[in-house]
Amino acid sequence: MLFTAAFWKATAERAIRTFAQALAAVLTAGATNLLDVHWTAAFATAGMAAVLAVLMAVGTSGLGQPGPGLTETVGPSHPAKPAR
Repeated sequence: MLFTAAFWKATAERAIRTFAQALAAVLTAGATNLLDVHWTAAFATAGMAAVLAVLMAVGTSGLGQPGPGLTETVGPSHPAKPAR
């Protein structure tokens, strides 16, 4: 599970999403003007959130279903056949 390409692809997607969400939260907190934002602090906060997302994925890799999270699964690349 932890050593599969599917796991790391899903984990990278999660880390990028988390980075973007944290950056958006920092940039919009308090309705600040984008020209007044401390960009170093914003990127540092977003980067730390992304690192924590990766660590959570690695830490939960042996629990539950296969995948980067407790409730996520890394499924096959082809869609399942519909039930009849």
